Amino acid sequence: MSGQSLLVPGELSPARSVPGNIRRPEYVGKPAPTPYTGPEVQTAETIEAMRTAGRIAAQAMEEAAKLIAPGVTTDELDRVAHEYMCDHGAYPSTLGYRGYPKSLCSSVNEVICHGIPDSTVLRDGDIVNLDVTAYIGGVHGDNNATYLCGEVDEESRLLVERTREALNRAIKAVKPGRQINIIGRVIESYAKRFGYGVVRDFTGHGINSSFHSGLIVPHYDSPHATTVIEPGMTFTIEPMLTLGTHEYDMWEDGWTVVTKDRKRTAQFEHTLVVTDAGADILTLP
Repeated sequence: MSGQSLLVPGELSPARSVPGNIRRPEYVGKPAPTPYTGPEVQTAETIEAMRTAGRIAAQAMEEAAKLIAPGVTTDELDRVAHEYMCDHGAYPSTLGYRGYPKSLCSSVNEVICHGIPDSTVLRDGDIVNLDVTAYIGGVHGDNNATYLCGEVDEESRLLVERTREALNRAIKAVKPGRQINIIGRVIESYAKRFGYGVVRDFTGHGINSSFHSGLIVPHYDSPHATTVIEPGMTFTIEPMLTLGTHEYDMWEDGWTVVTKDRKRTAQFEHTLVVTDAGADILTLP
């Protein structure tokens, strides 16, 4: 594995502004969102709105990812994604969600998820996960991917490649009538082939007009995930695989989650709608 030194928190830039004409999610300015009480199966109108939100989120992530290179700060990646979403009439869903201060999550190397963009400078050999969610038309679209920064060691590169494959296999396993634990079963069985850890305490989730609807999508084979998959359900799958343990520590910022053994971790995510035939990806650029 790469011999990079471990990450430390950087300096936060001032909060970025969102034009006043862009609709905000209801949780902005509140300590927590209002609990979702609606259905997990969505109308055709909601699904099409989510496709728009998902496309903007995917394109914003792509624009930010173009800048990934040694010497670039994670805050600069946040700026690009923020401006892209605002320019396309979307609100960055993470901005102000439970007090989160930025418009994307940037999780580098040993950071499992929810890394806050700041003055941290990317280094040659880093792996960088970007997690971008857009809110437009009253709904959210959520996606993430892990990128290579410069020349990355083989062990890390394979982790990234195989985590992407784990997501792809999980998406193919989505079929109406199956229990939602099929998703975690597929991911965990694939990850075990390479001795990877599968993060348990951070999961996929239902998504629609609510950023997190309450539906939980584990990435391991949970006996409790017995919800039956139905056409029209919308949720994310976002496996987090590690080179070591699935256990974690959290930084004092209350957001940044790092592997307990500080080994590297990768993640990929799409928002999906269940169809009669399987799953349709809503977060395509």
